[in-house]
Amino acid sequence: MGVETEFGCLVRDPDLMKPAEAVETVKNAAFYDLKIGALDLHARDEVFEPARSGGFLRNGARLYIDNVGSHLEYATAECLGLRDLIANDRAGQRLVLRALAESGLGDEVAFYNNSVDHFGGHTFGCHENYLAHVDDEFFAHRLEFILPFLVTRQIFAGVGRVGGHVLSDGNRRPTFDEVMQNPVDYIWVSNVYQVDPDETVDFQISQRADHILKVAASRVRFNRAMINPKWEHFYDHDEFKRLHILFGEANQSEYAYALRVGTTALVLRLSEEGFLTDQGMIMNNPILGLRQVSRNLGLDTKLGGPNLKPSDIQRRFLELADQEYRGETDETDWVLREWAQTLDDLDRDPLSLGHKLDWVAKYTMIRDFTESENLTWKDDICHSLDMEYHNIDPQQSLYYALPHRERLTTETDIVNAMSEGPADTRARVRGQLVAKAMELRPPNSYTIDWDGVALGRNEYYDLADPYGTELQRDE
Repeated sequence: MGVETEFGCLVRDPDLMKPAEAVETVKNAAFYDLKIGALDLHARDEVFEPARSGGFLRNGARLYIDNVGSHLEYATAECLGLRDLIANDRAGQRLVLRALAESGLGDEVAFYNNSVDHFGGHTFGCHENYLAHVDDEFFAHRLEFILPFLVTRQIFAGVGRVGGHVLSDGNRRPTFDEVMQNPVDYIWVSNVYQVDPDETVDFQISQRADHILKVAASRVRFNRAMINPKWEHFYDHDEFKRLHILFGEANQSEYAYALRVGTTALVLRLSEEGFLTDQGMIMNNPILGLRQVSRNLGLDTKLGGPNLKPSDIQRRFLELADQEYRGETDETDWVLREWAQTLDDLDRDPLSLGHKLDWVAKYTMIRDFTESENLTWKDDICHSLDMEYHNIDPQQSLYYALPHRERLTTETDIVNAMSEGPADTRARVRGQLVAKAMELRPPNSYTIDWDGVALGRNEYYDLADPYGTELQRDE
């Protein structure tokens, strides 16, 4: 499993530079000054990821600029364990902060792992990848049994947001000026939507629910879906492929992060092994369900199809997973135990989980502030507080200012993950090869990808096996 996070960028003085320029400067500092990885010498995509827009890192992960939106994006190394995943993810944030400091922009620029621009109406994601048995049968039949879980897991995985958005004019075409200002955004796009503030919403559980339009779609710039099919060869392994889940958000809370990914991995196993067969659990309208769950802080919405509230739907999946997988590993047992405890706590008193769940922590923090300052949820400062909760700098983030936070990693875990990939996947080997590539003379004779590394003309390493941990050169 792995996670990709698209960072928001704020330039505090708009006269200093544009965010796209700040992102480019920080990326250059990361690779040219700090030398944390090897820049791509070839274009991974001529439009979206041209040459030198980013590269693979010594810790097996990848840092790059996605030209759609010109945002900085960090893709974790492939991980088998939740602690490794979270440590590698947080290591990426620390590397970005180091590059920001090295660039000299630390006082003027900030990066955020939030998922929505409150005023511009844009949304950017935190996408999850799982090595899963994904085929035509999955999309034709098995997916509909997983959707109730994905729709309702936001009750513990959501990061919360002030306000809401309404999407309209689904058949509106971009104007000529819009295309000329941001041409890369509109490649292969025929229709776009208009985003307007929803004044009826003070606070909701999910940042992304208002912007999801479809269950599955391949072109997602203005057609955002819960799942994006991915068929790249470098994610294939036997009959397994990359399952790319778009409906997710970047948790500041390590606990919520682990619960989101850990429960999803177990539910995917239930699907692969044929345990999800209850026709009564199929939802009538999953997209509507996303919004209904997100906008009901009481967590008691009865969802069409199962006619159950979110926590009861989650319990159906928990019961199956507990029956099949309890006792396999300590990590599996942790996920099952915490899943059950969290659902019990949410039913009893959601606001008791501020030390574990992001949406609860953010809600109580902003609610208490508005009450103490005699403000309303409509005041702009509430949006600012919402955003600063997601500042990735521990010295500035409101999340890191919380007095009680449930942690799964240590500072040592994160520091080690800044330079080393997980020991039990191919990421560790890739990181070692990145270091070798950076020592080549001339320094322009390597090609690095997820599934293989070429050093010079005659040295190639096959990384097709995601579980391969030995450095083996192909002759």
